[in-house]
Amino acid sequence: MSAKLDLPPRPRILVVALRRLGDVLLTTPLTRSLRKAWPEARIEMLVFADTAEMLEGNPDMDGIVTCPERPTISESLALARRLWRGYDLAITTQAGDRPSFFAIIAGRKRVGVTESRLIGKLKALFLHRHARMRSDLHRVEETLLLADLLGIARAPEIVPPRTADVSRRSQPYAVLHASPFFRYKQWHADGWRELARFLSERGLQVVATGGPGEQERAYLDEVWDSTTSVERLDGRLNWPALTALLADAQIFTGPDTSVTHLAAASGCPTVALFGPTDPRRWGPWPIEGLHEPWRQSESVQRRGHVWVVQNPLPGMPCGLEGCLRHTASHSLCLDQMPVGTVLRAVEEALASRSLQGGAAPKTSLFSPSIPSIAAGN
Repeated sequence: MSAKLDLPPRPRILVVALRRLGDVLLTTPLTRSLRKAWPEARIEMLVFADTAEMLEGNPDMDGIVTCPERPTISESLALARRLWRGYDLAITTQAGDRPSFFAIIAGRKRVGVTESRLIGKLKALFLHRHARMRSDLHRVEETLLLADLLGIARAPEIVPPRTADVSRRSQPYAVLHASPFFRYKQWHADGWRELARFLSERGLQVVATGGPGEQERAYLDEVWDSTTSVERLDGRLNWPALTALLADAQIFTGPDTSVTHLAAASGCPTVALFGPTDPRRWGPWPIEGLHEPWRQSESVQRRGHVWVVQNPLPGMPCGLEGCLRHTASHSLCLDQMPVGTVLRAVEEALASRSLQGGAAPKTSLFSPSIPSIAAGN
């Protein structure tokens, strides 16, 4: 670990995370590390506008700066002017050109990750401390390399969005999230329906979640059309409300998606269905931390309150976008994933919840909201 970076009293710190929802969530261990190292700091994060809600109620954040996912030149210049040397420290969690640029202009001191190519060496000239990208590590571990660079202790805890408005359900329930963002991460519809029946027979109300997108809702209509016992909440919950729902669930089952990471962070028993994606890099992070790395391929693995289920065909996980190499592709490993394997993992997860007496998660979901600062305001 490096010596602790010297910053002024009550420093202003910006963390740049221009990624998807799940990636933003997996960056929160770094902001938790920053908060513990500099408790008087003002910590803000620069994210895409449609991912800002993932940080709502985060007690480590003092503000959020947002920008469009595809900003115009004028929008980028306006944001650059607004950020110019406004922070004592700026950290880029990505090696990409745009996040590196914003961190370089924003911070009096700059820390980040860089590529091994020539462009990465050029970016390193503008950073006070830097590390090479490490795709061989779990994404959380890779991000926490920045804590090492800063000379501060790691706090490997994912912080989910939080809300003070939590309504409790009287009946025990399970949450199923059948639809990932991309087709190549989908399990088959028959499997989801069989799983719903399995849970209902065990006295659990089955709650189905999903996003508001038209294509996603159409897929969920197909999955749940003949399953009248399922309560559908797709498109009705924001991220803090979804976190509260997950925290009290007896079990959650979902594919490789941001909601599955959120379920693991909420503390409920989580069963994650993985296909082409490598769990060593993207497996859900247990609430107590990942003390033993996920293995590359195994039918069922358990780490704490999280189970990863795979169909370990030869060459899996391939790391590709489905069998046809695009996001709308099918994935044979998921199309052929046996229902019995999933049910066994779910049964084991339910048994673990019973042994704990249905204990609530170890983190509080009650916290005041934080201000959102739109770019250009």
